[in-house]
Amino acid sequence: MADEPLVLGIETSCDETGVGIVRGTTLLADAIASSVDTHARFGGVVPEIASRAHLEAMVPTIERALKEAGVKGSDLDGIAVTAGPGLAGALLVGVSAAKAYAYALNKPLYGVNHLASHICVDQLEHGPLPEPTMALLVSGGHSSLLLAPDITSDVRPLGATIDDAAGEAFDKIARVLQLGFPGGPVIDRLAKEGDPKAIAFPRGLTGSKDPAYDFSFSGLKTSVARWIEAKRAAGEEVPVRDVAASFQEAVVDVLTRKAVRACLDEGVDHLMIGGGVAANTRLRALAAERCEKAGIRLRVPRPGLCTDNGAMVAALGAEMVARNRPASDWELSADSSLPVTEPHVPGHTHDHVHDHDHVHEVSKDNLYS
Repeated sequence: MADEPLVLGIETSCDETGVGIVRGTTLLADAIASSVDTHARFGGVVPEIASRAHLEAMVPTIERALKEAGVKGSDLDGIAVTAGPGLAGALLVGVSAAKAYAYALNKPLYGVNHLASHICVDQLEHGPLPEPTMALLVSGGHSSLLLAPDITSDVRPLGATIDDAAGEAFDKIARVLQLGFPGGPVIDRLAKEGDPKAIAFPRGLTGSKDPAYDFSFSGLKTSVARWIEAKRAAGEEVPVRDVAASFQEAVVDVLTRKAVRACLDEGVDHLMIGGGVAANTRLRALAAERCEKAGIRLRVPRPGLCTDNGAMVAALGAEMVARNRPASDWELSADSSLPVTEPHVPGHTHDHVHDHDHVHEVSKDNLYS
């Protein structure tokens, strides 16, 4: 174990300041400082507030992780950081901190992809990833089906959401039901007491002519919102638990159906599920049921490793070091739209060129969604 790479990972793509320390595939520390409570009163993440929270939390969180792992900065073999995708300002805080620590400690720097990190974190719980790995990533910003022959250099998108991500739909329905933010955990909890067959909500992009692996939750979100509004307009009580259960069932039905189909079509005998929505209990249960029926082995990290964290970044960083992937250079920048096809940013030698600086690219969708 002493020969395996010791890597510190920094994650700041949204509202969690995560710092993890990994030796090979062994998790030594996972320190998180969350600003979710600050955003809750706004009903969603406010990028500028998230950036400032990262700035304040960064040094204490790194120090806490080093102490928890029982190592010094000088012991590290590398420092990994989420370079994208995510909120530009939030990413910039993490990248700047990683550069500063890497420079001060004279350690190699690895700018890695947030989505690839969500896949790689499973190594910390279930051992080395099979090659290729089929991954279903579901979170507030992403719903993707990915095939990864090599998590450090070859990640292929099979399908993705064409509008709202699954987690985003959970948040918006929770808002309509006046359940607060974030919406995922409370809908999951209430759904356990409701009837998933009570209301027949639509399953987006499941027709015979629809894209096999793409997702759409915007129509579902609108359908649920209109159903609730109609009930309220008629002066009737909204059956919150049945709405939560029926909505949740519509989401996880589509996610698991398409993921299992992708495994069978690609001849992959296992499925990894990651991202914040992977903590949803119904998604886990239905995925387990359908995978078992199809002869597919299911890998899902524990809920704490599904949400954004530094451990996942450290896990991918350690894999980069172990496979001798080139380190990033000092001009590494935050890229809010870094494509999943780039598991890491190795510096000037890579082919991904931008027409402008993505550090300053924050769309209105990001700001107000």
